[in-house]
Amino acid sequence: MRSTSIVFCALLITSAAGAAPAAASPDRNAFALSSNAFVNGGVIPKVHECTSGGGQDPAKKNESPPLAWSGAPAAKSYAIVMRDLDNADLIHWVIYDIPVATASLPQNVEHVYRPSVPAGSRQIYYRGSASLYGYQGPCSPSTVNTYEFVVHALNRTSLTSLNSSSSTQTAARAITAASVGSARISGES
Repeated sequence: MRSTSIVFCALLITSAAGAAPAAASPDRNAFALSSNAFVNGGVIPKVHECTSGGGQDPAKKNESPPLAWSGAPAAKSYAIVMRDLDNADLIHWVIYDIPVATASLPQNVEHVYRPSVPAGSRQIYYRGSASLYGYQGPCSPSTVNTYEFVVHALNRTSLTSLNSSSSTQTAARAITAASVGSARISGES
């Protein structure tokens, strides 16, 4: 009973001093990923859908969505992996060696191995419904699928084991092995 009284008194003193107890304080440094193109769980706009397949819709431009992150743990670089969760976790995009000073990606990262923005980053070649470096947007013509974007904080500046001929699966394994934390956002298309 006495220890309960002491804990209660400590909580009262902490509250009176204007500070919340440590266990009740929110984690202001939580790693978070967001996009101003869609909300978590929302619909991914057509501009981010693939241009391949039947019926050419001019609104579909295969542009990567803008992404921003905050609250990352101590990192030396970042990487992003996008997967189609309803299609056997098919990897649609891998961009890595994103400099640690970077906290966002613009819309429409170039479809090249070494995009100019963010400088120093590299992308994996997508071998699927399209053959290109970088982002391959949602391509589900008859179903609505969920696509997940995950940003990883990495413990190294560069994933030197990867190169222009690495597969998306090899890159995803290297990223997971070097990850010290991650944040995610998903959307439907």
